[in-house]
Amino acid sequence: MKMHDIPVHKLELSTAIGVELQYFDRDDFSDSKMETMGAHRDDHYLFFFIEKGHASMEVEFKERQCKMGTLYYILPSQVHRRINNKDATGWILAVDPSLVPLNYVDIFDHLSYLQEPYLLNPVQVKQWSSVFKLLNAKYNEDQDDHFYIPVVHAIVQLFLTMTAKCFNAGPGMSLKLSRPVEMSKQFKRLVIENFRTIKSPSAYADKLNVSESYLNEVVKKVTGFPVTFWINQEIILEAKRQLYYSQLDIKGISTLLGYDDQSYFSRFFKKLTGMSAIAFRTKYRK
Repeated sequence: MKMHDIPVHKLELSTAIGVELQYFDRDDFSDSKMETMGAHRDDHYLFFFIEKGHASMEVEFKERQCKMGTLYYILPSQVHRRINNKDATGWILAVDPSLVPLNYVDIFDHLSYLQEPYLLNPVQVKQWSSVFKLLNAKYNEDQDDHFYIPVVHAIVQLFLTMTAKCFNAGPGMSLKLSRPVEMSKQFKRLVIENFRTIKSPSAYADKLNVSESYLNEVVKKVTGFPVTFWINQEIILEAKRQLYYSQLDIKGISTLLGYDDQSYFSRFFKKLTGMSAIAFRTKYRK
């Protein structure tokens, strides 16, 4: 089965410079228009800045409320839909992952299951508004100019730096440069990339050249949860996405996730969620 069962919006189809900027005003997106977009993933980062009013969006089964003066972001591959900004004005910035420095990726991905909107103070609101206005001015200048791309990318880097600083200051987000923290991040990246084919904690430990017990100790100390939790979390999250958004049957989903035995996958899903895969699909598709 292919990943396009849940549509993936590719940034390269709408821009050649890895950046897309959009200003939205009240009623720019009607509910019907957003529904036609449906649930989807992006292959890029999406950053939102709400200047006025209120907006909401559903990200990985959670409704996120963004009031005036908030920053929010959606990671590549996160499933989202029903962005409602009928009462809001602000900006949406799409950024190719290649333009996001790795140390900022660590910040944005650090609590990928828990990221919450960040409320700026009045001084910061003016600062972010100024950055977006400057970016918008340069973004809409002559694209044939020799300095067009470097200037746009430089302003995007300024935005990313300012934004990463905010989220890094949030509860539980402060990054400390230590081997355990770095190893925990490497492990979580490996899980995201390989959970369909690699499910053994020892296999991830081998990839990181450490013992399984050491990896488990480090990950639990840094994140509060053991290695198995994060592997299972990624598998179950993707299973829920497919059950909720795609038309794949249970056998197709189990195969997609690397399980040849549908019965085993069904037992695994029920053990971790408390309900069968069919019950989950029925409940959340009402």
